[in-house]
Amino acid sequence: MVRISPSLLACDFSRLAEEVHTVEAGGADYIHLDVMDGVFVPNISFGFPILSSLRGKTSLPFDVHLMITEPERYIERFAEAGADIITVHTESCHCVAQTLDRIHACGRKAAVCVNPNTPISDTYAFLDECDMVLVMTVEAGYGGQKLIVQTLEKIDALKKERTRRGLHFLIEADGGIHRGNAGAVAAAGADILVAGSAVFGAPDRRAVIEALRSASAEDGSIQ
Repeated sequence: MVRISPSLLACDFSRLAEEVHTVEAGGADYIHLDVMDGVFVPNISFGFPILSSLRGKTSLPFDVHLMITEPERYIERFAEAGADIITVHTESCHCVAQTLDRIHACGRKAAVCVNPNTPISDTYAFLDECDMVLVMTVEAGYGGQKLIVQTLEKIDALKKERTRRGLHFLIEADGGIHRGNAGAVAAAGADILVAGSAVFGAPDRRAVIEALRSASAEDGSIQ
């Protein structure tokens, strides 16, 4: 069954702990935290203090997506702040293989990510070291965007490469995912769906999380 990772980027920042509690109670599998520096992406979000302050508020794994320049400089600090999965971009990391090794040395799961315009093949050299690969289905940096349908081809190609090589990393998709397209994203090969506005924009978090799972299990079309 597909897993759901609600993105805090879309929540009410004045009620962070409460928002985390609502999605945990609603059946979420992870908490997705988008860390942005205003350089690699044109937006700024949050950093170590937020992770640290929330870590004691939930038992859910922290799925931390580093949309920052030179993420290798901060791996240990994000691990100490409470990250369980640390994702770095191939486009912003000077030495991806070494950075993945540093993440594992911290006892955390390691992942790579590519933006919509980056070939998915850019991840292939690192797949043996990955616990997860994140495919951006919108341009990194802002929530509330519409899913780019062509990115589903990248998910499908990644799934086939995983099968061909007998690997076991998870495939995560992030951006513009909602009840109407979750089935298509899962059918393409995604194991984890990141959803921000779709979850935090709904009054009943459990209902929307269940709807995302149901859609991914039943429907491969885009609405």
